[in-house]
Formats: sequence, C-alpha cells, structure tokens
Amino acid sequence: MEANVSFDEQEINQPINSQGALLQGTNVIAYDSSDLTAATNNFLLTNKIGHDGFDNVYKGVLENGVEIAVKKQDVTSHQGFTEFENEVKLIAKLQHRNLTKLLGYCINGTEKFLVYEFMANYSLDKGK
Repeated sequence: MEANVSFDEQEINQPINSQGALLQGTNVIAYDSSDLTAATNNFLLTNKIGHDGFDNVYKGVLENGVEIAVKKQDVTSHQGFTEFENEVKLIAKLQHRNLTKLLGYCINGTEKFLVYEFMANYSLDKGK
C-alpha cells in the first residue's frame, strides 16, 4: 500500500493543543469532549460500531450534520500523551484512498479520542 506521507521532524516535536487548535499544516481539528459526547449520545452502546484493540468506536453526528466515527481510547490504555500526540500527527499526514480520513482529536484529562469521517457501507476491498 502506498501512502502520501511527509514528515517534518520539527513539526512532530511541537506539542498539539488540546484546547481547540488546528494541527499546523493539516485540516485536523481539536474537538471539545462535550461535542463528541453530544454527537454520540453520551457514547450510547447502540452507537458502538466496532472496536480496535481495547478502544471502542462509536458513530456520531455533529451539530452541523456531519457523520463521524469516534475512537474512544480505553482509560486503562498505557498509551501516554506523547505517544498519542505522535499518533495524531502521523495519521494526519497519511493520505490514501483506502484510509479513512482523520478529522480531529480530543484530549480531556486522561480521555483521548480520534475523530474520523464516517463511511457507511464502505468496504476497503471494493475501493471508493
């Protein structure tokens, strides 16, 4: 799989802002946890659409009507803040037709979230 990736070591080493800042050089947004809670109806079990390791993924709808998939990191995860920052920065740089687009992230205390575009009835083996 080929992906378009550009890594700028200086950018990777800059801290991300958990208070609503846009990740520099990308369209990735820092969401407020209250927006994600509202979008997923308080992470209602019926909105759970999958899991990734110990993390759960929920379908949500933002106030503007955009459908999203929210990956909520398990609070028992051993991934630290720095590792999460690096994950956000690297995923934000990946672009490929078979990868779901990262829209944003959220950091609220020990809770960490990744926000992706929601792709209903989409299968990677069929392409877009």
